[in-house]
Amino acid sequence: MSTITVPIDEPRSLGSKTSSFDGLRVAIVHHWFVSMAGGERVVNAIAGMFPAADIFTLVLDKRKLPPRLRDRKITTSFLDRTLLARRAHRHFLPFYPLAVEMLDLSGYDLVITSDSGPMKGVVTDLESTHICYCHSPMRYLWDAHSAYLREMSPLVRALFGLASHYVRNWDYSAAQRVDYFLANSNYVAGRIQKYYRRESTVIHPPIITDGSFLANTHEDYYLAVGRLVPYKRTDILIDACQLLGRKLVIIGDGPELKHLQKRAGQNIQFVGEVDEQTLKNSYAHCRALLFAADEDFGMVPLEAQSYGRPVIAYGKGGSLETVAGIYPPIDLDGDAPLNGVTGMFFQEQTPASLAQTLLNFEAIERRFVPEQIQSHARNFDESVFVERLGKFIECALTDKENG
Repeated sequence: MSTITVPIDEPRSLGSKTSSFDGLRVAIVHHWFVSMAGGERVVNAIAGMFPAADIFTLVLDKRKLPPRLRDRKITTSFLDRTLLARRAHRHFLPFYPLAVEMLDLSGYDLVITSDSGPMKGVVTDLESTHICYCHSPMRYLWDAHSAYLREMSPLVRALFGLASHYVRNWDYSAAQRVDYFLANSNYVAGRIQKYYRRESTVIHPPIITDGSFLANTHEDYYLAVGRLVPYKRTDILIDACQLLGRKLVIIGDGPELKHLQKRAGQNIQFVGEVDEQTLKNSYAHCRALLFAADEDFGMVPLEAQSYGRPVIAYGKGGSLETVAGIYPPIDLDGDAPLNGVTGMFFQEQTPASLAQTLLNFEAIERRFVPEQIQSHARNFDESVFVERLGKFIECALTDKENG
C-alpha cells in the first residue's frame, strides 16, 4: 500500500492534471447528517470543490444538511428507514459494518470518505481512488473505550463490550482498504498510526473568516460555544467561573443541559442555540473563549480567534495546533504586546487549574493583540483548506495512475 508526500504549501506542476477534476465521477461519503458540527462543515467545503459529486451517508436529517448539499443526490443506508436511528445512531454500532458495506460505490473514480466512524470501510472499485479524511478513529472503540465502559451499567457494559470487540476488529480491517489517509490534526495522525498502522497527511479543517470582525469594545463575560456533551467538559468552565464570580455565557444545546443548569449559579447564562449574527457578536465582544475539551482539532477556538479574541484552553490535543498559547507561570509584569500569542493554556482538566489561569489571563489581558490573533485564525480559512486538499487529490490521482 503506497504512501505519498505532498508539498501542500508550495505550487506544483502536475502535467495534464488540473484543479477542476473535470470528467471524474466523485462520491463524498460522511458518517451521518444529524447535526451541523465540524465534520459537516468539512463536507460542505469538499462539496464546494465537487459540484456534481454524489453524497452517501448512514442516516440523514434533512434539516441538518450543510448548505451545499441541499440540492444533491443523497443515498442513505438501510438504517435511515427508522427514525430511531437518526435520534440514537450510536446505539446501532453492531450494524455499522453491514450498513457501510451495502452502500453501492461502484463506478466512481474518486471516493472521499469523511470519517470519525465506520465510513472508511466502504467497498470501492479496484480502479477507484479512496481518500479518507479522518476526523478521528472512533474514540469509544479505541482510546476512550475504557472510559465509556466505566459509565455504563453492568448489563449495558457487557453488551457494548461484545459489540465493540467485533466492530473494533472490523474497523482496523476497514482502514486497510483506504488508499490514502488525511488527518485533521497531528494529534489525530498519531492515533491513525497507533490504531490503524497507517501513515497520513495532515490538512487542518476549514473555518469561514470572511465575515469576522474586530469589535471596538468588549463586554465583561467569558464565552463557551459547542454541544453540551460530557467530553466537552463544560462543567469545568462553570465551576471555575463560579469560583471566581465571573460571568460565563454558554451557547449550545445537548444532553448535558439540564445537569449543567442544576450545577450553575446566577453568573452562568445558558442561551441555547443562536442565529449566526448573535454568534458572531458573542465571539466579537467576549473577553475570551473558554475551552476545556481534549479535542481532536476544535474549530470553535479558531472561530473565536477570527474575531481577535484570545482563547483559554486545556493544553492537550488539537488546541495545541489551533492556539498559539502560553502556559503559566508567566511574567505578569510589563506592558509589552504579546506578539504572536493568541491565548493561554491550563495544564490540568480541573476547575482550580482553569481558575488560576483565568487570574493570570486577567493580569495580562491588555497585552493581547487582536489583529495578530485574527491573522493567526486566517491561516485556517476555507480557501487554504480547499487549495491544500486540491493539491493532495491531484497528487493522489497521479500516484494511482502511475501504479
